[in-house]
Amino acid sequence: MQSQNTVFEDIAKLMTGALGMAQGVGDEAKNFMRAQADRFVADMDLVSREEFEAVKDLAAAARAEADALRARLEALEAQLSELRRG
Repeated sequence: MQSQNTVFEDIAKLMTGALGMAQGVGDEAKNFMRAQADRFVADMDLVSREEFEAVKDLAAAARAEADALRARLEALEAQLSELRRG
């Protein structure tokens, strides 16, 4: 009976070691995939969310300024047309 217990203990130790090794391999694979994904994203030359939002705000301000200038130009053209008629 004693030898049977040592066999089970040896099997349990072997399984524990194998599970620990499998978990280590899984962690290594996960870290490798994360590093590859980070490199892929870096190679794509993507912008950060903050940079995107800053450019979006600049574009909105430029559009608002262009709309204001368009309205001002139309008003000036209308005045010029009135002066030419008058």
